[in-house]
Amino acid sequence: MTVNTVPAENAAPAPRPARGRAGAGGRPRGEGQWALGHREPLNPNERSKKDDNPLNVRARIENIYAHRGFDSIDPADLRGRFRWFGLYTQRKPGIDGGRTAILEPEELDDKYFMLRIRSDGGQLSLAQLRTIASIATRFARDTADITDRQNIQLHWIRVEDVPQIWRELEAVGLSTTEACGDTPRVVLGSPIAGVAESEVLDPTEAIKEITEKYVGDPTLSNLPRKFKTSISWLADTPYEANDVSFVGVIHPEHGPGFDLWVGGGLSTNPMLAVRLGVWVPLHEVVDVWHGVIQIFRDYGYRRLRSRARLKFLVADWGAAKFREVLETEYLKRPLIDGPSPELPEKPIDHIGVHKQWDGKYFVGAAPIAGRSSGTQLAKVADLAERHGSDRVRLTPYQKIIVLDIAEADTEAVVLGLREAGLEARPSTWRRSTMACTGIEFCKLAIVETKARAAELVEYLEAKVAELDADISIHLNGCPNACARTQVADIGLKGMLVRDEATGDMVEGFQVHLGGGLGMAAGQNAGFGRKLRGLKTTAAALPAYVERVAGHYLAGRESGESFAHWVMRAPEEELR
Repeated sequence: MTVNTVPAENAAPAPRPARGRAGAGGRPRGEGQWALGHREPLNPNERSKKDDNPLNVRARIENIYAHRGFDSIDPADLRGRFRWFGLYTQRKPGIDGGRTAILEPEELDDKYFMLRIRSDGGQLSLAQLRTIASIATRFARDTADITDRQNIQLHWIRVEDVPQIWRELEAVGLSTTEACGDTPRVVLGSPIAGVAESEVLDPTEAIKEITEKYVGDPTLSNLPRKFKTSISWLADTPYEANDVSFVGVIHPEHGPGFDLWVGGGLSTNPMLAVRLGVWVPLHEVVDVWHGVIQIFRDYGYRRLRSRARLKFLVADWGAAKFREVLETEYLKRPLIDGPSPELPEKPIDHIGVHKQWDGKYFVGAAPIAGRSSGTQLAKVADLAERHGSDRVRLTPYQKIIVLDIAEADTEAVVLGLREAGLEARPSTWRRSTMACTGIEFCKLAIVETKARAAELVEYLEAKVAELDADISIHLNGCPNACARTQVADIGLKGMLVRDEATGDMVEGFQVHLGGGLGMAAGQNAGFGRKLRGLKTTAAALPAYVERVAGHYLAGRESGESFAHWVMRAPEEELR
């Protein structure tokens, strides 16, 4: 995608009269809301964006930094504006978690980058998959992790190689534009959109219109913080954890459309999205999305970075006021009242062999905690092509799906995926374990996650192999909850804990139990149960999970989920 140079003021709306609580000197105390005329004080991130629109950094990467190398990069670009094109400096090897919050950014920075490739809706053609695989093997030391935002992340990227990588990605319709930064991030969508037997409306065209029209749009490139979107007919994305979500619903008078949710987000102050109680027809999804993101741009809190997500504004305003502002100031028309969506009897799981509406099949397979490689993705592309498919999908749960398989070929695809290191008939543990990037590459992390997840899955498959229930385990390397720890059956937040045997501070996890989202009828969304002082060292984690799983299997009632059992279990059985 070619991005033109844009003005530093970022096409901001004209200030409106200020109003609010009085601060020092009798002036209104603002939260940095543009719509209320509050432009000061600005945190460092806001100052950086005001100084120069981050979209302008692409020209400097292509014309200066790629030629002069890492040491030529302006620090304001390196640790700020580079994110608008999917680039983060990765963690310098050998720095332990105890120094994460102590060292200066330049001490944590390695001279390599993580590069995030957008895959809106999780949709990839084989040409796109092969291009990613080739780039990964040639430029990224064969790294290619599948994220829980349906992206692929590469590591070990040199700034000198970025322009060539962009040329190759854009030649097949891929982009890294606004894959990070205070921008509209990748749009989540059902990984089986367009092929699911139970889908009534396929919103793929709405997702495409949003990305083609608004990704790289300078009027939306300076948001208070990141903005996450989910658009799916099926309840197979974590819609309650996004800033805005559209979920399929059938109106008794108007027919199929979408239910609108706003204000979800996890991290250190988790909040679930709330329904606005409106029905949105498919042809209006893009306009309504644009209205919501403009509210965030104009009314979102910019004074404090810690309160700069849409969830805080929604919590302060409430659903009724948010809907009123959306209708009166942005859409200029009322929205239709609508019913809540009907959820499936069981959570939708894309793993395994499933029939499509057209009579063909898709096969979903699991890596361990999203860890993949260019070599593995190339094998998937070869396998898919051999069996007549030209497209694959990534899921919001770090999985991969091959579409359009003839029924007679499904077993061959299952076996071929297994040979490539991807399991279409995985254990519950492999199926339901996710992990963030962790200390291997992330500068915010305190503990290792990917390797810990692999060790944990291997241990549990050996010790608790006959598990006939789903228990999700999400490992995160820090409190930021990129792996959605608060809404897992067993959520693990990385931290340093004291080893009782040695007295040393070692890698470990704070444990959350029984969290979840409303993905099926009868499921209550919530953040579960956090017991005071419930922590484990990383070394003791496998035995801890084995112990708690054993208590659950012994004490559950017929058909009782792990989350329901946790809410009533004696505390001693959870430790």
